[in-house]
Amino acid sequence: MIVRKLTLAALLSLSAAAAQADGVVQKLMTPADKARLEKYDATRKDALQEAKAGLVREVAILDAIVSKKPVSFSDFDMTGAWQCRTVKAGGIGELVVYDWFRCRVSDDGSGWMLEKLSGSQRTKGRFYTDGDTRLIYLGSGFVAGEKPAAYGQGPDTDQVGYAFRTGPSAWRIEFPAPYYESKLDILEFRR
Repeated sequence: MIVRKLTLAALLSLSAAAAQADGVVQKLMTPADKARLEKYDATRKDALQEAKAGLVREVAILDAIVSKKPVSFSDFDMTGAWQCRTVKAGGIGELVVYDWFRCRVSDDGSGWMLEKLSGSQRTKGRFYTDGDTRLIYLGSGFVAGEKPAAYGQGPDTDQVGYAFRTGPSAWRIEFPAPYYESKLDILEFRR
């Protein structure tokens, strides 16, 4: 079983590296999402600054999440069931931390795919390598009960973000300038 997981991880690294090397993600990404990622650092900084005006308990949760330094994805098997929660920083409200919901990551042979399975706001999409400690997520946001649109169908559903592994069983995706409500959404994962 361990050999199988290591082989799978090696194959995923190769296919993900190939996706990065030939620019697949750049060809798939909309111009609007490219612009969002280009402004990621400034957007993140502004959102986190605004979030400091939130409830003390929620600010402490946000600080704990963003203080975790990224580590390598190279020996990490993301597949399986996860608990996930959304944190909305900046924008309409200074800071909102939601409860934990269910998410799942699967592998269809060409890479990792995420689906948020519970809660009213959902996402479904795919990851692309952007370096050893960062992935790019391209997905579609949708409401529970609706069928998710394919990525690239419009700014109201398209989602882009950077994923960071933060521990042996923890990671997060940071979505700069999401279409609704906030300046930065963070989807945090744990097992």
